Amino acid sequence: MSAFRKLKALALGQNTDTDITSMQLQAASVPISDAPCRGCADPCDEGHEEYPKFDVDMETEMLGSVKPYARQIVISTGKSDWVREVTDAKGTLAAYVDDISSSGRPPKDKDPSKKPKENANAQAAHVAGIFDSSNLAKNKKVTILNGSHRTVSDDTDKETVLVFPDYKVVTEVECSHGGAEQLWTHAVSPYVDLHEVPAQSTAVKSWIIPYSCVILLCSHKRRDNRCAIAAPKLEHALTHSLEREGWEVHTQVEDPSLHHDAPLEDLPGSDEEKRTAILQQLKAVDAKHAAHKRALILYCSHIGGHKYAGNVIINTPRGVSVWYGRVTPHEVDAIVKETIIGGRILPPLLRGGLNLCYPGHKSLNDW
Repeated sequence: MSAFRKLKALALGQNTDTDITSMQLQAASVPISDAPCRGCADPCDEGHEEYPKFDVDMETEMLGSVKPYARQIVISTGKSDWVREVTDAKGTLAAYVDDISSSGRPPKDKDPSKKPKENANAQAAHVAGIFDSSNLAKNKKVTILNGSHRTVSDDTDKETVLVFPDYKVVTEVECSHGGAEQLWTHAVSPYVDLHEVPAQSTAVKSWIIPYSCVILLCSHKRRDNRCAIAAPKLEHALTHSLEREGWEVHTQVEDPSLHHDAPLEDLPGSDEEKRTAILQQLKAVDAKHAAHKRALILYCSHIGGHKYAGNVIINTPRGVSVWYGRVTPHEVDAIVKETIIGGRILPPLLRGGLNLCYPGHKSLNDW
């Protein structure tokens, strides 16, 4: 199988040289690390958990395997496995949001003709699989995932939804078509600007996620058993590595009202003052500035590329989403030190991501 994939990659003209990948990323102003992805010997002498033997594509080009998207949402379910297509499960919030997203219609209170804002950090050179937030209204794709977190609401019929790259948690979302409409109009639609001041007088409430990073691990067994095998081993390795670095690790979303006096809808002042307050809250939880660093690790439904298991997405308050593939517990220490703490990309593991191009900066954690 590996020989066939290698021949296929050559026939398609795919780049499998990590040195070339590194040069492509540097040309696009992506901060990278030249540290080895694997810090232990092979075979391992540090006690890292091993995967059982399963087939992982180690031959074809992985960078570029992330499809374009504008936003990604992760819906509370309290589960680690789901039906094959989560948006096909009738009566779920994932299905309701997908119905609205697929209709392609803008929310009533937004102007569909407005021009997307240009992002000063847009890539200097195009790299497949890497996108930026300057084209939210142009690239309308919203990726809908289910997550392992439980709702923080006292009403179990109301879900808790994480929204990226905004780095917001939206609470009190009713599991209905009406609830999906409110979520969409309020926080998810591509016509809602990044870090836009949310409207008041709404049933849903939004908050800045009270963690320095959110790590998503694909665990979708009914889609591919390899991800279900990899996810718990990666969670264990990430937890131990982060704790060694002095971080606190959670696997359930803590009620954001414990960390903020009021939701973003109730921030005082003018819109400009509210936007400044939102950015200040984001900066306050960032790994570079938070006095007490906390990470949230969640299982999630299929994100594509299960042939590259284990699949990991790292989200940060600055709106960065790093997609890694072919991750084993052996690479976790490098991911924690170089990417989560250092803000630098490990080219051999990169599938793609959001807001990775950062001209003039050596770290994605810079503000």
